[in-house]
Amino acid sequence: MNAHRQVAAVLSVLSFGLGQLYNRQYMKGLILLLVEVVGLSYFINNLSHAIWGLVTLGKTPTHFETINGVATTVKGDHSIFLMLGGLITLLLLFLFVAAYVMNIKDAYRTGKKREEGHKPANIVESVRYVMDKRFPEIFLSIPILGVLFVTILPIIFTMLIAFTNYSGPDNLPPAKVLKWVGFRTFHDLIMFKTWSYTFFHILGWTIVWAVVATFTTYMGGVLVALLVNQKGIRLKGMWRTIFIIPYAIPQLVSLLVMKNMFNGQFGPINQYLGYFGLGKLPWLTDPTMAKITVIIVNMWVGIPVSMILIMGVLTAIPKDLYEAAEVDGASAFMKFRLITMPFILFTTAPLLIIQFAGNINNFNVIFLLTKGDPVNGKFQYGGSTDLLVTWLYKLTLDQQKYNIAAAVGIIIFIMIASLSIWSYRKTRSFKEEDMIQ
Repeated sequence: MNAHRQVAAVLSVLSFGLGQLYNRQYMKGLILLLVEVVGLSYFINNLSHAIWGLVTLGKTPTHFETINGVATTVKGDHSIFLMLGGLITLLLLFLFVAAYVMNIKDAYRTGKKREEGHKPANIVESVRYVMDKRFPEIFLSIPILGVLFVTILPIIFTMLIAFTNYSGPDNLPPAKVLKWVGFRTFHDLIMFKTWSYTFFHILGWTIVWAVVATFTTYMGGVLVALLVNQKGIRLKGMWRTIFIIPYAIPQLVSLLVMKNMFNGQFGPINQYLGYFGLGKLPWLTDPTMAKITVIIVNMWVGIPVSMILIMGVLTAIPKDLYEAAEVDGASAFMKFRLITMPFILFTTAPLLIIQFAGNINNFNVIFLLTKGDPVNGKFQYGGSTDLLVTWLYKLTLDQQKYNIAAAVGIIIFIMIASLSIWSYRKTRSFKEEDMIQ
């Protein structure tokens, strides 16, 4: 017979493993049949309820009823559990369908080999082939499954929350069942004055913060690295150690120490200012001063990271370039502008983008120093130094405005992803990625 591939593929379409049984791969076929039995039994019992839960988010909330004169809690539908369970079932269905397609392709390929006169591989040969030829794919599938359920599933779950009315104090399961509200949350966030005023002001400060914090730490690192690497400078090891100390200490400790140092009443900095006859400054209590203070402190903890990176880049710059520039009469500034800085930017541009994205989500510096304060009376649950990410934290854990927080999280994700991809594709590191091997 010269149509083994068609017959095997059609049989595998009808059921897992039938094509393999037709190809005389009996053990593989039985294993695939077992996968189908387990998968179908699960989906028959759960798929309809999962879809119902995702579509309706439940019908009956948990409530009290008086039974035989006794108030009794009657358990109802929990919208969050229904949503999460539905997503898990759909992801498992996606994997089941992927396995179904692979089963058909495998039967087709084996049937084709039979037509070419090859003997079908038995289970031992199949396992040996997988371990020899497909081991990287099999090994990578384990973390991919982890990413699917630990990373992608929470992202989808968070995105779905933004399209519900999940918000305190009136819409919290299990006492209430949630409803789908479409884009109403995004509309309120952008168009409703109470929310939009806070959102756009915090968004503006977040962008300013990310740009300034990235620029200051990066250029500060470049400056320090160049100074430490200057010819003739003595005790280079000591200078490097001093500048690395802030990075070596846990950031939590550094920031809490800084918070006490900038305390307006009892902090050492204001005490020194008073000692020299100067007035005390509201480092963390005035909105403008608080923003300047967090930028300064961020330089303290961020410059060492850039310095270490750029020191490594400086060692990779060919010395011949500088010698040729000196022969041509180039000044020190010209050598920096035409050789050093382009080389540094070419090598570190991807990291610079990562730093920018990280500063948009720089929760630690803001929250540990100011907790987003000083309080701004015009803001909805926000302070003058709040970034979007710290505002999101307050909305979630302090105010239980989960739908608004989810919408803010989606906007942060879109903003960071689009800016990072666009800026990376514009860099020479992407366009000329083969330049440095």
